Parts: sequence; C-alpha cells; structure tokens
Amino acid sequence: MTEKYRDFLGWTIYQIYPRSFQDSNGDGIGDLRGVISRLDYLKDLGINAVWLCPCYKSPNEDNGYDIADYRDIMDEFGTMADMKALISELHRRDMKLILDLVPNHTSTQHRWFRESRKSRDNPYSDYYYWFDCPPNDWKSCFGGSAWQFDPARQQYYLHSYAVGQADLNWENPTVVREMQEVVDFWVDLGADGFRIDVIDQISKDFPGDRNCFGPRLHEYIRDLFDRDSTRKLFTVGECWAGDIAEVRRHCAPERGELSTLFQFDHLNVGREDKFTHRPGPMAELWDILRNWEEKMQENDLLYSLFTDNHDNCWLLERVGDTGPLRYASATAIAAMVYLMRGVCFLYQGQEIGMVNPHYDSIDDFNDVESKNQYTELLEEYSREEALEKINFGSRDNNRRPMCWDGSAQGGFTTGKPWIPLHSAHATLNLQADQASKQSVWRFYRDLLHLRKTHPALTTGSFRAISQPGDSYCAYERREGAERLLLVCNFEKAGTIDLPGASGAVLLSNYGHAEKTDTHYEPYEMALFAL
Repeated sequence: MTEKYRDFLGWTIYQIYPRSFQDSNGDGIGDLRGVISRLDYLKDLGINAVWLCPCYKSPNEDNGYDIADYRDIMDEFGTMADMKALISELHRRDMKLILDLVPNHTSTQHRWFRESRKSRDNPYSDYYYWFDCPPNDWKSCFGGSAWQFDPARQQYYLHSYAVGQADLNWENPTVVREMQEVVDFWVDLGADGFRIDVIDQISKDFPGDRNCFGPRLHEYIRDLFDRDSTRKLFTVGECWAGDIAEVRRHCAPERGELSTLFQFDHLNVGREDKFTHRPGPMAELWDILRNWEEKMQENDLLYSLFTDNHDNCWLLERVGDTGPLRYASATAIAAMVYLMRGVCFLYQGQEIGMVNPHYDSIDDFNDVESKNQYTELLEEYSREEALEKINFGSRDNNRRPMCWDGSAQGGFTTGKPWIPLHSAHATLNLQADQASKQSVWRFYRDLLHLRKTHPALTTGSFRAISQPGDSYCAYERREGAERLLLVCNFEKAGTIDLPGASGAVLLSNYGHAEKTDTHYEPYEMALFAL
C-alpha cells in the first residue's frame, strides 16, 4: 500500500450533521460554533478527523444538499469567520477537516441556474441539462419524474433528486473549471479532504437507462483530484460501485482519482427495501464485510469501515438488539467492523448505541424523501401502516438532534429544536450512557485507543478464520511480530473453541480481563494477543 494510504489507515473520521449536532445561540439549529464547542469531546473519544455535512448557503429543500453558493456559509450555521475558526481549532488539536462536496447538482436558487433559465443562448445556458421534451423516463430518487418543466425557459431540466436540485452538465468544460475552483477555494482555506456526494452521477449514461457511470466519469474525477493542489487530499466517494474492478477504477493509486469509496452492500441487511424491515442476522452482515475486506486487501486498496450515516436508519435497528441486549449488540458490531483493516467512519450518536425513535404523526418528520414516500405509501397502505414504514426507514432517524443529556432539549439547544428530539432522548443520551456500567461510549473510546496503540489494528494484515455458516466471526490482524485475534459471537449463546482464544483479553464487552472458557454469551466479543 502506498505511504499516503497507510497514513489514512490510522484515521477515525466522525461524521457531523451540523444542523443537529450542537446549537450555540438558542435558535434551535446546530451551527459551526456549536461544533467548535464539542471538539474536545471528539478528541477524547479518539477522533482525528471530522466530516462535515454541507454547510454552504442553501434554501434547504434537501437539508443543505441543494447548494445556492459553494463559497459561503448557510446563515443558520454561522459565517465564514466561524468556518475559519473551526478549521483553526481542528488543526490546533491535530484533527483534520473533511468537507462534503456536492458536484452533481445545485439548488435552483444558485446564480448559475437563475442565469441559465433566462434564455437558451446566455453564458450559463449549458450549465444544466435542458430539453424541449424529456429524452427518457428517468425517475427522481425522491419520487416522480426526474424532468421538470421550467416556464421561464420553456424547456425541461434534469433533477435526479428534489425539484429544487438541478443536475449540472459536466459535458460543459466551464462547469468542470467552476468545480475545480470550488475545490481549490476550500483547500486554500485549510480543508484536508472531501466526501463527494453521488460522484458516480456527474457523467450521465445518455441515452442509456441510468443517470450514472457515464463514459467520462473517471475523466471528470481526475479533473478534480489529479492536480498539484489536490493529489494529497483524502477523498471518499459516495458511489454504488458493486464490483472490485469498478472500485479499482476509482481508487487504485496510479489512477489519480479517489482515496476510497463507500461500499453500501451491508446497508441492505435487515430490510427488504429502505422502508420495509426484515430481520437481519449478524452472520449476513459479517459475510458482506469479510468479502469486501478480502477483496480490498488483495487489490491493495483502502477500505471504508462504517455502519451508519445521514441517509439510512440506524444499523442497530436492523441487525442488532434494541432491547435488553442493546449494549452487547452495539459493541459487538463496533468490534467486528472497526477492528478490521481500513479507515473508520463514525456517525454522530452511534457511539452511544442509538436506535430509531418513534412518532405518531408525519408532522414530526422533516425530510423531503420521507414526506414524498409517505404520500405514495398512502395509495397502498393505511395511515398507521404508512407511518410504521416511515418510522423505520426515514432519514430523519439519524438526522435528529444529538442527545447530549436527558434535559428538556437534550443539551442540544436552549430554544425549540428545528425537528422534534429523539422520542427516547430522556433515557438514551450521552450523559446517561457515560454514567452506565455498560457504556457504549466507553467501549468505543477504548476500541479507538487500541487502534492508535496497536499497529496490527491499523496497518496490519487481515485474515478471516471463521467460515460462512459459522455462528460467530473470527479474524486475525498481524503486523510484524504482533498478532491479534478477534472472536465475536452472534445472536445466540454458544461454544467457540479456537487456538489462541484464551488468556488475557485486550478488549471485552462482557467485562472480562481474562477468558479461560469457550462459552460465549449472545453478542459477546473478545480481542486476544497471540
């Protein structure tokens, strides 16, 4: 692995949804000053980089992923001075900043689009896709047609997401230069890398049947990141690359494109579709993770380790136990995932074992996708059944304010939160978890500390020991003379008898300093030094 990629193996990146992390001024909306106030908390947890979801100027039709100005800060989040202060405070703590780059689309309130819609022959005319009539039947990811008629220009424009999010036309070289300048603007301010939103969609498969993985995709990615100003950045793409050959095309060091991608296969465990739950066994999760881990290692690529993000309901809700074994299952999943080889991503709240809230009215939801889906569900289901699906799959599950304590506003704000707090925030919060004998937060802190102090857990090799069909996962990490063995039981108690799986324990979620028997409780894990 190249030296740059080896450095990234030691990173643990914490994803922050700014609107819901910490409010500093009492308006009920999280902001950049609120993030600054919690940096010591993140440092203590073991975080060394922050991924900040979009905080650019936006009308918030899609909570900031509809950008009206790439070079300014959303009023609710603060000012450019606040952003500069955040960058300074992060770097002072030897922490990195990863910004969310959204290159596929802008808000229809962006100056580029406002100019583009004026006429068919102005300088911004071809910044977006315009047609006299829809050239295909593409659907928006948020429901309905992806084509919207614009009365001002008397043409249809493409919006792969909300109507207020118009897709940029990367076939126009000026658009490419504009996005290069956006990247360089933030690099000059001190950004250390980017998470790139739906990167696979910036090249369209016209006149094909999908709006992604077009013929010029890799050319455009290199245009952004294979330049003197950008080659050393950490870059991770949101890209549904389903096979290792496609991942190599994005991430092989000699390609000059991205550092890594997110693989999303494991997000389908525990659900038939985004809004329909089905029981998801840990064995299924493990099989997917192991498969990708082995492929990435064989190809000398950097694997992205994550369980949760802002677009999906909590993994613990789909795969773990949300009742008496919540602590055990949350920590078992954490160990299984984050002791593997790769760069770690944590999403705000997962370090305390968050699960889905529950509400009795669609008015308690904010997300445009959820509201559109609810309307469509009512055509087939009762109100109660439709709400049950929204409660399960809504993106709002992970976007509600961080539960810092059990006070009326959860320690998030002194005002009225922009969206209702988690329905169980009075008992499911950081303060309560830290005070508990079974603290998910404390387990994460100990695990991340081990990653920093044991090279085998960062740059070391990975070797799976358990086989498909086993009722547990076991794997070895090795760096030089150091060999570590993880044993992680699944849902049911049982016997696991493996060479080396006895004696002193480096990490246990059942409180063992030493393990001499072969019996494992449900979700019990132990990390041994061989």
